[in-house]
Amino acid sequence: MNRLDMHSTWAGCFRMVAATAAALTIAGPVAPAFGQTWESATFEAVGLDPAPLVALDSAIRAGRFDNVDRLVVVRDGKLVFSERYPRNYDSISSGFDMRPHQFNYQHPDWHPFYMGQDLHSLQSVTKSVTSALIGIAIGRGELPGVDAPLLPLLSEYDTSGTDERLERATLEDLLTMRLGIEWHEQDRPIGPENTTIQLEFSDDWVEFTLSQPMDAVPGERFVYNSGASHLMSAIVRSATGRTVDLYAEEHLFGPLGIDSYHWKREPAGLPDTEGGLYLEAEDLARIGQLYLNDGLWRGVRLLPEGWVEASVSRHVDDVAPENPNWNAGYGYQWWRVDSDGVEVWAGLGYGGQYLLVLPDQRIVGVANSWNVFGPHTQVFGAFLEALIESAR
Repeated sequence: MNRLDMHSTWAGCFRMVAATAAALTIAGPVAPAFGQTWESATFEAVGLDPAPLVALDSAIRAGRFDNVDRLVVVRDGKLVFSERYPRNYDSISSGFDMRPHQFNYQHPDWHPFYMGQDLHSLQSVTKSVTSALIGIAIGRGELPGVDAPLLPLLSEYDTSGTDERLERATLEDLLTMRLGIEWHEQDRPIGPENTTIQLEFSDDWVEFTLSQPMDAVPGERFVYNSGASHLMSAIVRSATGRTVDLYAEEHLFGPLGIDSYHWKREPAGLPDTEGGLYLEAEDLARIGQLYLNDGLWRGVRLLPEGWVEASVSRHVDDVAPENPNWNAGYGYQWWRVDSDGVEVWAGLGYGGQYLLVLPDQRIVGVANSWNVFGPHTQVFGAFLEALIESAR
């Protein structure tokens, strides 16, 4: 689930001198499978000004942003910044709903970290990762192209009672959030009236989504719809015979050296592709680097040629006109959040999960937060501004 709680861009100054960077811990890379590790480098070695990120780090530690857990920055394939901000979520969540189930976003066993591990909930960044798997399946010939009709890809389900307009929907309509299904996620608060909350408490998420009424012709109008994103889980299983988590292990996580993850499953047994993936931040940065490299990882093509360009193109524009601070568009489950003349590709998730790719600056940034407990200040604008300023 993704609520775009993107408030005004942080206007803090970056007057701290570059020498202050020495006070930061530039963490060594986590060692994933197959011996693939991030090579570390200093800011100066990759041509970045450390002052903006040093200032942001200080502001986070001073409490100017709420419940930020992690920041990671990679430039030119080298890890230059990897900081942790420990939070006691047992204490933070005290007094909130403590029902112990995996879709209780206030329970510290499940959110934001999975059972005390370093695996952090990605929420709707899961959508962007799953989109990569759709591209892989297309490249392998297991799925037809994005122009394929949607309903035949869901042949395991009874779609005979669906609105005839849905028969015109394509896989691309799903990927670009233009499926035409009536869905109230971003226009209602989190609660019983929110369609995504209804989805998460239903017995079969695919059937729930397909049972919703239509209110537009497919391809006509952008409506953020997490149920539509979960259909990708059923599509991958039907096309490949593998659940999306196992498919990812073989064709994405394994080649990238990601050997630790958790993927929640919905009651009918499918991995939750609307928001159920947990990764460690440096591993999520690998997904960003793969996109920055146009689908290549260490010389091996994982995503079909042209998939990255199609995924991050503005298939839909002006999807968040109420926010003047960033120029938002949408692609194949990826956002475009261009800012200050800089092109930015993004996976965005509820609670403050950000995967940012700045292609012209050759930068990948990851931020994890967990802002679900009341009024809060998100780090999104400050982080993006710091990345842009560091590369000027």
